[in-house]
Amino acid sequence: METITKVPCVLMRGGTSKGLVINKRDLPGQGEYRNKAILRIYGSPDSRQIDGIGGGNPLTSKVALIEESDDENIDIIYTFGQVSISEEKIDYQPTCGNMSAAVGLYAVEEGLCEVVNPHTNVRIFNTNTNKIIEVEVPSSNDGVVYEGDYAIDGVPGTAPRINVNFLDSGGSITGKLLPTGNVRDIIQLDSGEAYKVSVVDSANTLVFVTADQLNIKGTEIGDTFNRKSLLDKLEEIRVKVGVQIGLIDDATKTSPSTHALPKIAVVSKPNNYVNSAGNNVDSEDIDITGRYVAMGVLHQAFAVSGAIAIATASQIPGTVVTDVLSSKKEGRVKIGHPSGIIEVEASVEQIKGKYVVSRAAIGRTARRIMEGSSVILSKLYGENETSVMTNK
Repeated sequence: METITKVPCVLMRGGTSKGLVINKRDLPGQGEYRNKAILRIYGSPDSRQIDGIGGGNPLTSKVALIEESDDENIDIIYTFGQVSISEEKIDYQPTCGNMSAAVGLYAVEEGLCEVVNPHTNVRIFNTNTNKIIEVEVPSSNDGVVYEGDYAIDGVPGTAPRINVNFLDSGGSITGKLLPTGNVRDIIQLDSGEAYKVSVVDSANTLVFVTADQLNIKGTEIGDTFNRKSLLDKLEEIRVKVGVQIGLIDDATKTSPSTHALPKIAVVSKPNNYVNSAGNNVDSEDIDITGRYVAMGVLHQAFAVSGAIAIATASQIPGTVVTDVLSSKKEGRVKIGHPSGIIEVEASVEQIKGKYVVSRAAIGRTARRIMEGSSVILSKLYGENETSVMTNK
């Protein structure tokens, strides 16, 4: 007779992303079994993820695996996973800044760090990048502060501002802030077309290309952007760069589901446009327009790690980002995206001839939505593993 296992988990929103926070100890220890269990929980592979908690969208098909830390300087260990919707795969290569905000809030709520007034600084070790992320969670002597007036586009309502600080974010994935060694490169496609790009690794590895080279305005959203011809071209550029910098081995066996990195984003000068909610975005309110591609389609907002990379690139002379930036920016950059505006800051210094990211930060909100257990078949734990709790 088959038995079931209840997997304790918490459904959380972090920024414009949503997913489960699961303690690794409650999952199968072996990677293969652990991935199968998570895929079953999310209902993948299936375009609707109807038989799991995934929402059929890359922004809601994310998982944060956490571990308690023995290091007195680290409050919690966080591994991000992008759960594929279409394939039996979880990509642990990229990180997610949005979910970092959720992990910080989770750590405070679970009592993994000392709560202080006016905010609790949670030090997170992110295994995807082997870097420290500091998350400032508003709190009082009585615990977490849950009411606030901070709003982010793409999420209704207001909440307390949670500051997410990426420490030493340069070279998070490849080990180099400029993975190609250049501030600008020319990528030639099989068709003979050539594109000027900048590749920046800060929080995540991003390929930037300007909208004018693609013969688009850069303000497109939804189906207007998600045209097969445009997405195919962006994918070819992304894969060519991925091979060049060593993140992709075989271009013929690569898809957005199998290789999430590098990411790619289209940038353009500030322009007026109507966002996905039907509201006007004024060019005077932004410094640059950005369209970020995730899992092969347009991101409904703009990834935090991608925004960090834009802010970093804006501080490095000669990148294609500086070509379209409204003016030379020091510190904060406002990016116009499909849902509205995201503001991010980065400080880049030149030390001994090399660019170094001394600070990169962004404001987010987060919320614990639901807590409980997800139910899966115990056999997914494998024969040699003991389940957390089985019910006959």
